[in-house]
Amino acid sequence: MWLADTPAPAPAGGDAVPPAPESTPQEAVAREPAQNEAPAFSGPSVFSAAVAALEAGRDAVSEVRDDLEFEEWPAPQRLAPHAAAIGATAYRDGDEAGTARLMLLYDPAGREGWTGTFRVVVQVHADVDEEMAADPLLGEVGWSWLTDALDLHAPGFGAPSGTVTRVITEGYGAKEDDPPTTAFELRASWCPSDDDIDDEISGAVLAWSDVLAAAAGLPAQPPGTRALGQRGPASRGADARRRR
Repeated sequence: MWLADTPAPAPAGGDAVPPAPESTPQEAVAREPAQNEAPAFSGPSVFSAAVAALEAGRDAVSEVRDDLEFEEWPAPQRLAPHAAAIGATAYRDGDEAGTARLMLLYDPAGREGWTGTFRVVVQVHADVDEEMAADPLLGEVGWSWLTDALDLHAPGFGAPSGTVTRVITEGYGAKEDDPPTTAFELRASWCPSDDDIDDEISGAVLAWSDVLAAAAGLPAQPPGTRALGQRGPASRGADARRRR
């Protein structure tokens, strides 16, 4: 798992925050929480737990699918104070059929347009035949792959946003004899519910994997494997949607 932590920005006026002086052992002990006082959770500790949930979702998919292969991916460094990223490749009959990336962003202060402190950003790309690429409903169908998968695996999602693009590639010059290819690409983001953040982040990975499988023409669930179904009560999704 690739992680990225960006330094806190300098305050207005451009002056950097000076480093805190080293404390004596006595001062350090004095700052420890009292026995009855619950220590505050820092941003990094919350993010570390979220990354563990991301990895748990990845591992759950890996246990039941051998047609999706996960890999480390460099995390973005400028989108949020904390970020993690993974990539995936789909294989159909041994050949590469699609690729995808997922980024988990965390800002303890939240962001404008976010419904919480986390944001999931995904990209899915897969080659499709010309007939499918020409279907005027491709965008609607592609978006429903995502929303249906989120309803199943991460129903607390909020503020979804995204695009579905038809990609046509034609060769010229030395590649003029290459046949044209058509592809499907989905780019989307949403906020997992902070109320059930571990399940929501693990579920986001499951949903993202389902979209990649659908775009690559793979079965929703490989035959003979246990289903990865909804992770929480069915009512949670309806409640979450009422909150949005």
